[in-house]
Amino acid sequence: MAEDRRGVLYPGRLPEFHRIAPPPELARAVRWFWIPEWDLPPGTTSRQEVLAFPACNLVVEPDGVTLVGPPTRRSERVLRGSGWAVGALLLPAAVPSLAPEPARLRDAVAPLDEPALLARVAAAMRHPTAAGAERRAGAVAAVGAWLGARVPEPDADGQLANELAAALADPAVTRVDQLAPRLHASTRTLQRTATRCFGLSLHAMIRRRRLQEGAERLREQPELGIAALAAELGYADHAHFSTDFAALLGVTPSEYRANATR
Repeated sequence: MAEDRRGVLYPGRLPEFHRIAPPPELARAVRWFWIPEWDLPPGTTSRQEVLAFPACNLVVEPDGVTLVGPPTRRSERVLRGSGWAVGALLLPAAVPSLAPEPARLRDAVAPLDEPALLARVAAAMRHPTAAGAERRAGAVAAVGAWLGARVPEPDADGQLANELAAALADPAVTRVDQLAPRLHASTRTLQRTATRCFGLSLHAMIRRRRLQEGAERLREQPELGIAALAAELGYADHAHFSTDFAALLGVTPSEYRANATR
């Protein structure tokens, strides 16, 4: 889990970063927890660029608790000084309990008035004597307990939403029309599920996963030709992949590959 860097466009710039699997009782609600920590020298900055997963996140930081809506574009943040965040990448079955209309939260952040949760997470992350793993475990336990009290067991729609998320994460799925026979549901039903539980279209989520995978492979497989990669990702040709990539990431695949490991 901790080694999974999909979505992180420039891993070499990362501060200390951990991805932690949820306990079994939260497997219905959380894909994973994520915790970055940083302590930069004065005058130093670290620019983080992320092609985020197409999902909502619950995030606790020293200045508050937020629900981060589903993204439609690349995001960027400049880190300074010292800090931390504790996030939960939510599975779609959990979303309606926290954001009844997730489409309204696209590329947006909703503050949550949860001082008790903030206090518990901050106490864990700032524990003066606990080791790093122990601090992070305490923070994850606090966020997990909060979610467990608010997210019920998924109903049939929620179960379908989580199954849809698993299908969308499969590299073999490159087109919307592949989903219906796989999930034994109509495309119209899946589109409604996507609107209710993801806040994004099926096409947008497939596109996001393909570009995440494309960026990862451009970084890690320098010998792989871009035309071959485009074909493996299900694009009609090199030009379509390059256009899609540049539209979302702001650089061409070749430019990204040249700078991704710096």
